[in-house]
Amino acid sequence: MTLILASTSAARQRVMREAGLYFEAVAPAVDEEAAKRELRSEKMPPKEQAAALAALKAISISEKRKGLVLGADQMLAIDHEVLDKPKDRAEARAHLMRLRGRSHELLTSLVCAQDGVVVWRHSEAPKLKMRSFSDVFLERYLENAGDAVLMSVGAYQIEGLGAQLFERIEGDLFSIQGLPLLPLLAYLREQGLAPQ
Repeated sequence: MTLILASTSAARQRVMREAGLYFEAVAPAVDEEAAKRELRSEKMPPKEQAAALAALKAISISEKRKGLVLGADQMLAIDHEVLDKPKDRAEARAHLMRLRGRSHELLTSLVCAQDGVVVWRHSEAPKLKMRSFSDVFLERYLENAGDAVLMSVGAYQIEGLGAQLFERIEGDLFSIQGLPLLPLLAYLREQGLAPQ
């Protein structure tokens, strides 16, 4: 059976490749922004939004392709509000200023689908606390990180320069990177898609 990742996320692909998984990455034909607006208009909690988007991505591809399709989504929640990927550096700065010195959650969901049907789900919610960094540090971080701040929710990639933003993390590092790898590997072993 073929494993298909319903994502073009470089971070997720890297984690899967480094774990020795063989897969094909396919961009889901989903209007994610429209889906988010609809889910939020229904007042769906952020954790459920992440799970719904992961399912939407997986199902959209599994209806057209044979194999096991993995959909993933991650949302950053602070004070019951969701922060999406920043659209530009000014928004990245605003997000980081809001997160500075405070805790937030990364709501991370995985969904596997086959033939348009969800066959497996997993969610995690690591908690992270940013340190109270200076404005000078913030500007230096934004300059050094460059466009990478636009690639992920929270304007950071913890596996790189973003690690310097934090005081404490509670949870799995893979989940923080958007892919709870150990539960996924356990499921893929059951399906014969990862080494026993």
